[in-house]
Amino acid sequence: MQSGSTFAPDFSKGLVPAIAQDAEDGEVLMLAYMNEEAWAKTLETGEAHYWSRSRSKLWHKGESSGNVQKVHSIRLDCDSDTILLSITQIGGAACHTGRRSCFFRKLENGEESLCSPQIFDPEKVYGK
Repeated sequence: MQSGSTFAPDFSKGLVPAIAQDAEDGEVLMLAYMNEEAWAKTLETGEAHYWSRSRSKLWHKGESSGNVQKVHSIRLDCDSDTILLSITQIGGAACHTGRRSCFFRKLENGEESLCSPQIFDPEKVYGK
């Protein structure tokens, strides 16, 4: 991955939302945040890095689970304040709950349901 001189998010207001989307089928897998350090590490390694708001630290996606995100392409929105990553999700699960997508709950026609498969048991992976 290489960054052009003008192809960069606008971090002037702080963290920038980053959406991870499956490169093959377009499913939105998760939303996280990037700061300049996470952006630079993502470009350098070709794997998604984010800023963990809950832990206040740089987070290499998959560092605990092994379910890393290989970045195929990156898009920026018109204001350069949202990042869209086209990724391959290694291990099949993007969510810390063990599901393919963090967006696994759906409300449709007044009915709530689960709509993303469980790939792994988070207790076994994270010990929690």
